[in-house]
Amino acid sequence: MTLADAPDAVSNNGTSNNTNTTASKKFELKTPKGTRDFGPEEMAIREGLFEKIKGVFKKHGAVTIDTPVFELKDVLTGKYGEDSKLIYDLQDQGGELCSLRYDLTVPFARYLAMNKQIKQLKRYHVGKVYRRDQPALARGRHREFYQCDFDIAGANFESMLPDAEIFKIVQEILDAIPEVGEYKIKCNHRLILDGMFEACGVPADKTRAISSSVDKLDKLPWETVKEEMEKEKGLDVGVCDLIGEYVKLNGGSDLITKLLADPKLSQNEKALNGLHQLALMFKYMKAMGVDLGKISFDMSLARGLDYYTGVIVEAVLVGKEVGSIAGGGRYDDLVGMFSKHAIPCVGVSIGIERIFAILCAASDHEQKLKTSPTQVMVVAAGGDLLEERLGVLSDLWAAGIPAECLMKRKVKPLDQFSWCERNQVDIAVVVGPEELANGLVKIRRVSLREEFTVKRDDVVAEVKRLL
Repeated sequence: MTLADAPDAVSNNGTSNNTNTTASKKFELKTPKGTRDFGPEEMAIREGLFEKIKGVFKKHGAVTIDTPVFELKDVLTGKYGEDSKLIYDLQDQGGELCSLRYDLTVPFARYLAMNKQIKQLKRYHVGKVYRRDQPALARGRHREFYQCDFDIAGANFESMLPDAEIFKIVQEILDAIPEVGEYKIKCNHRLILDGMFEACGVPADKTRAISSSVDKLDKLPWETVKEEMEKEKGLDVGVCDLIGEYVKLNGGSDLITKLLADPKLSQNEKALNGLHQLALMFKYMKAMGVDLGKISFDMSLARGLDYYTGVIVEAVLVGKEVGSIAGGGRYDDLVGMFSKHAIPCVGVSIGIERIFAILCAASDHEQKLKTSPTQVMVVAAGGDLLEERLGVLSDLWAAGIPAECLMKRKVKPLDQFSWCERNQVDIAVVVGPEELANGLVKIRRVSLREEFTVKRDDVVAEVKRLL
């Protein structure tokens, strides 16, 4: 083959004989379906939200961990019931079948199973998860999104005490975000659900399928759910009607008392055990200062995840169609699915994206949000004075003070002060040739249009005083 025959041959005029098909190909430039970009103002809101949530987690003694964004497929398989179809599978390119993590709970259980020395742990984890769901970005439903999880693992606790703390944490977080408005934290218990299904005559092999249907009652009317149970899942119509009598019930501790006297449930060991556990949890919640008026024992709450074994929790906003903004429960058997090192756990996940959507809608767009962390601007009052500005900048950085200067030799003072106003930086250290000759600089409060002179060596101390 001659040079002229080569695929990358170059013509006499120096241009390639081949057309660059990749460059010429036209495509729509966008983010993948169910994902989005976040600009500086949006990230300022998000980071503020993360800090509030993490602050509550840390206040309750939690330490943080991190796990891989993808897991072995076998780790995730069989843990999510009907939602397993929403797991993103990855191509086998390294000899292992992997999937993107669906939540942060199963990876945490795998972590505990691999670290057998851990007997007790309060943990929080903020990280991205992935679900092949039908997205609705305006309502905070994404395919890639953050979860903020808090979990208590260990057996050396009084029964139901960690569960009560989970409700306290959810309430503290929602109270710290007034923009969410009125909310309700719903609770139920897997044993109550299972006992109720048994008492109503649901076959054991249909329990999880029927539970999944009942879980849709927050979105669908009872008649629609009943039709699904009867026609799609083959449940007797009489059994459906019995279930309907229970799943429409909600209340507080008074409902627990009522159900303890129920002719059917009081004769079922599972239901009776679950009701006694809820009663104890309400007792501990009251002692912790939980506002019980915002806690609702809801018999329709099921949550479709297969790994729940005890208390189930879900927080919803009153009067807002955004779905649940927090959810979780007890999952005592999940760690034991991976090893003989079983450890009971209870936890909750905060729906950061849905809360974020509410905060963005509530934000004052007329007032520009501060996005830059910069607190001090170093300004040249004449000449270029770049090296002198860099010297002041270095001193401020060394003291841990976020500071900037415009990276140009010649820049107008007005342009520098305008930059301060645009970026909401209220302190400017003004470097001038005359002042420097005398070992001085000026410090200006931009918003007040006030300034005073200080010794060059005292800049850091004076700035700290103002901050």
